[in-house]
Amino acid sequence: QRMIAGESSAIPLGQVAEIKRGTGVSVIEHKGLARVATVAANIQGRALSDVSKDIQTALNNLPLPAGYTIKMGGDIEQLAETVGYVVQAVLLAVVMIYLILASQFGSILQPLAIMFSVPLAIVGVLIALLMTHDTLNVMSMIGIIMLMGIVTKNAILLIDSANENRRAGKSLHDALVKAGEVRLRPIMMTTLATIFGMLPIAFGIGAGGEGRAPMARAVIGGLITSTFLTLLVVPVVYEVLDEFGEWFRVKILRAKPHSTVPAPETTAAAQPAK
Repeated sequence: QRMIAGESSAIPLGQVAEIKRGTGVSVIEHKGLARVATVAANIQGRALSDVSKDIQTALNNLPLPAGYTIKMGGDIEQLAETVGYVVQAVLLAVVMIYLILASQFGSILQPLAIMFSVPLAIVGVLIALLMTHDTLNVMSMIGIIMLMGIVTKNAILLIDSANENRRAGKSLHDALVKAGEVRLRPIMMTTLATIFGMLPIAFGIGAGGEGRAPMARAVIGGLITSTFLTLLVVPVVYEVLDEFGEWFRVKILRAKPHSTVPAPETTAAAQPAK
């Protein structure tokens, strides 16, 4: 409307504006003083990590105008944050386990032989996840953290028994062989008990079982490989590290070598009574 001599009159809108039919957003979102457009989708039948890789590959080949950026959000962002936290927890657990073992055994090399059982378990985890068509998700990573305590326990039993045998006068090779014979039964008992206890979770029984199943499958796979490989690989690593430590003491520190000959047995002969 316009005012002429105190009276109002109507003006057609077409004289002052061009009218076109179109679409527009009902709400304009902002984040950090910048306009944001959110694209959401539901994922079914595929792992979130696989979908995020495909999306990132497509975005890398997408030319963007100046001033435009694309950022992953929602479940993908939460997954990336969770994976980062889990990796930090694994690294912290490795450091803490090593420090505790070093203080308990009074050595910086023997804990390395014990910690060598962890990568042996990771091999079983990857094989188990591959066979069951699972992914390395948050639950399977939690299973890896559980494995670190279980598999190092088996190596601790083996190395501790070998140290006892060496203190009793046995050679390094004989001490390791005797430790494997003595500790085989308790290692197998604890491993089988853990595996059978994890089977119901691995089968995904109960409400929400499919979400917890990768954790149990990762634990079972890691236990199977680590149990057999620990009895073979850890003694070899222990012997190599012991020889390296002896070489370092003699060649670098100029110390006297440790005797590897078993202590002679002493027998007391009865003296005839006078």
